[in-house]
Amino acid sequence: MEYFTLNNGTKMPAEGFGVFQIPDPVQCEEVVYNAIKTGYRLIDTAASYMNEEAVGKAVKRAIADGLVTREELFITTKIWVQDQENEETAYQAIRTSLKKLDMEYVDLILLHQAMKDYFAAYRGMEKAYREGLVKAIGVANFFPEVLTNLCETVEIMPAVNQIEMHPFFTQEKAIENMRRYNVVPQAWGPLDEGRHGIFTDPELTAIGSRYGKSAAQTALRWNVQRGVSIIPKSTHVERMEQNIDIWDFSLTDEEMKTVSAKDLGHSEIINHYDPDLVRVLDNMKIHG
Repeated sequence: MEYFTLNNGTKMPAEGFGVFQIPDPVQCEEVVYNAIKTGYRLIDTAASYMNEEAVGKAVKRAIADGLVTREELFITTKIWVQDQENEETAYQAIRTSLKKLDMEYVDLILLHQAMKDYFAAYRGMEKAYREGLVKAIGVANFFPEVLTNLCETVEIMPAVNQIEMHPFFTQEKAIENMRRYNVVPQAWGPLDEGRHGIFTDPELTAIGSRYGKSAAQTALRWNVQRGVSIIPKSTHVERMEQNIDIWDFSLTDEEMKTVSAKDLGHSEIINHYDPDLVRVLDNMKIHG
């Protein structure tokens, strides 16, 4: 595994494991336990995924079984929009997440969306950071103009910005802007949630075959090779193993360009620029 050194000196694995859309607690606990057993050390959850308790149980079980220590793990969670009302609601949301995870700290906390009063919410994260409840703070789904405004205003620079990034939505300008502020780009949906035939794409398959790798491994390698952290998700151990087996080969400059040329220039998963979506997310409540 390779690591990124965040702008506060914290080390973060370049590849992690995401648990979006695994709400069943029994399944989520088993999946996370298997991910840790497979070798993943970064686990990415969120309050809105409704599975923080399951992640916490899996971590505790893995530690009890001697697979890993807490210090070897990097746990990320996120504050949902409903708790981005002000500094105190964000701060209390972090404490709620810690209680659900049954942890004294998380390694990274993110604002999940650039919505509600996210500047006030960010101050709540800064407070938690100063108290040692979180090792690093960052954001998710913050587009270049919004991230720029945040970075030019806040006291503590965000360490990570987690956005959608894969061969069909490369986000090169967003990455370039993050680098200016020393913010690590992290890709959610690095396999485009299976869209565009990514697992059987002829060009990705052809590139991968030169190294004994799959189209999916090619797509993942392309992202990390351009300095992007990735958090693929799978409930199948075989796929988990395959997704993490990307550290023994490198793509050529020409191969990197071939993958990048697939860019459509927009998301086909979610349109954050849609006012109707913003209204839905602004009013979406999660339990607890």
